[in-house]
Amino acid sequence: MSGTYFDELYFDELAVRLREAGVPAERIVATVDDLRAYLADSGGDPEEEFGPAAAFAEHLVATTDHADGGTATGERWTWTADIFTDQQRLNEFGEQGWEVQGIDRLGRFVCTRDPEHPQRWEYRREVVTPTGRDALTQRLAPEGWEPCGTWFCYAYYKRPHAALVGPEAKIGDPPPRPGRRLFFSPALYGFAAVAFTAAVVLGLSSLAVLDRAGLDDDDGPSTLLGMAVGALSALVVIGAIAAIAELIPRRRRRR
Repeated sequence: MSGTYFDELYFDELAVRLREAGVPAERIVATVDDLRAYLADSGGDPEEEFGPAAAFAEHLVATTDHADGGTATGERWTWTADIFTDQQRLNEFGEQGWEVQGIDRLGRFVCTRDPEHPQRWEYRREVVTPTGRDALTQRLAPEGWEPCGTWFCYAYYKRPHAALVGPEAKIGDPPPRPGRRLFFSPALYGFAAVAFTAAVVLGLSSLAVLDRAGLDDDDGPSTLLGMAVGALSALVVIGAIAAIAELIPRRRRRR
C-alpha cells in the first residue's frame, strides 16, 4: 500500500512538472499511463527506475521535443521489443503506418501515425560504434534510409515505403493501435534461462574449486568470492551468446 501511495505521489509530481513545461494535457496522460504500465511490468520503484521526478520531467520534455522533431502530430504509441524480434515488429508496425520518431530513455520506440494520410514505413537495425555512426548514416542515405533512434550499439533507420512503391504505400484503412506495449520473443526467455543456468553452474563450480583449494575455512568470504567468479563467468557467457545471436543475422544479410 505504501509503495502504491508513493508511486502516486511520484506520478503526481511528474504530471505537475510536465504541465509547467507546457506539455499538452493529453500527452501528459498518455506518458504517465505508459510509465505506469512499464512499472507494473517491471515491478520496480519509480524513482529507482526513472530518477527524481523533476529531473525525469526535464528529460522527457527534451526527449519528446527531439523525438517529435517539433512537428510530429497524430496518433502516438510507445512500445518495446527484444533484439530477437525488434526488426520484425518494426516492419510489422511500419506496414500499419507507424513511424518511429525516436527511442526514449526506457528504450521504447516512440511512434506516431498520421490519422488522415497514413503510409507504410520500412525499418532496419545496424550494429555500429558511436564513432562510425555518421559514416554509416551517410552510406545509407542514398537508399532513402534516415536515422530514427539509437540504443547502446544499435542504430535504427527508417524510410517511407513510398520511396519504393510510390502512392501504393498509402494505407486506406489502418488497423487500430495495438493494445500491447511489450513484445518479448520466446528466444529472449530461452536466452535468460540459459544465462541463469550458466550463472548457477559456474557459481557452484567456482565454490567447488575453492573448496578443493582449502579456502572454505571461512564460508562467508569463500561464498562471496565464488558468487563473484560465477557472476563474472556468467557475464562472459551472456556476452558470447548475445554476440552470436547478433552475428548470425549479420552474416546472413551479407550473403
